[in-house]
Amino acid sequence: MTTKLFLHGLDSSGMGTKGRFFFENYPDVERPDFDGTLGQRLDALREIVSDRDDLILIGSSFGGLMAACLASEMPERIRRLVLLAPALNFHEYRPPKEKVSPETLLVIGKNDLTTPPDLVIPAAEASFSSLQISLVDDDHLLHNSFAQLDWDRLLS
Repeated sequence: MTTKLFLHGLDSSGMGTKGRFFFENYPDVERPDFDGTLGQRLDALREIVSDRDDLILIGSSFGGLMAACLASEMPERIRRLVLLAPALNFHEYRPPKEKVSPETLLVIGKNDLTTPPDLVIPAAEASFSSLQISLVDDDHLLHNSFAQLDWDRLLS
């Protein structure tokens, strides 16, 4: 059975704007809350997925960083990554020694000042072998483009 998880950003929650979207439109998407350091958040995420395979991870900003880190550790358990303005420019992130294979969609705004495309895209290209990049006319929050994504397909 597929597990679908939305991983929120640093100062958000599972009931932030994007979390509410999933709650209202895709109730099978789990939206756990995370806090603490990157390491603490990854420990909590590892616990959540400890007995699960066939993962679809949707990560927004810091949640995208978390999804990328988990994919580096256990790529065989992940079906798809949807990285929404992921914080791959975070000082602790290093691309894996070998690119990981899960299907990965990177959506990032041309006007994103928090996770600038010129920093994030090269990190994603160095991290994922099956990467599709969508550079959209938006900012870090992706308010103009988030709901327009083909969620029915991305979550299938």
